[in-house]
Amino acid sequence: MSNTTKIALEASLKKLMLQKPFDKITINDLTKDCGISRMTFYNHFKDIYDLVEWSCEEDGKQALQNNNTYDTWQEGLYQIFQAVLANKPFILNVYRTVSREQIENYLFGLTRDLIENVVEEKSVGREISLEDKLFIAGFYKYSFVGIMLDWIKQGMKEEPQILVEKISLTVRGNVANSVRNFEIAKKEHKIE
Repeated sequence: MSNTTKIALEASLKKLMLQKPFDKITINDLTKDCGISRMTFYNHFKDIYDLVEWSCEEDGKQALQNNNTYDTWQEGLYQIFQAVLANKPFILNVYRTVSREQIENYLFGLTRDLIENVVEEKSVGREISLEDKLFIAGFYKYSFVGIMLDWIKQGMKEEPQILVEKISLTVRGNVANSVRNFEIAKKEHKIE
């Protein structure tokens, strides 16, 4: 499946969102703007929300660009904040017109790989279950997304670098400690 059409639809969606609210944009608007048929749209996406989700995943991949290890996660997180900021009209429009769940899904898509890779890296050589690794990653994912949601709600005024530095100070060493604590608890049979 060609990404060219997907990229064109993403660009069209972001362009149209500068002109009207997300919930007022139709598939017909997108296909007309791209010069494609509705069937072509449906060959790539099931609906507009599917297009938004794909767009988020692509933005996340672009933002991380191999900055998803323990040593580089701060740069990866900074790039995620920058990606959100670069798409400010899109993000604010989605934030104001769709459910909180949709914007959370967008942000979860951006942060998921970053956090899961860091937890996986810190789990190497440790006796920790996949379920526990996903729990740890989920904990940090919700923390990061909560901070991002507050930042978006406040109009993205604070500098991303400052937020990333605060997050870094808060979680420094904590992922490794979480992994170690889960391993110890399992050995002591405190968790199954």
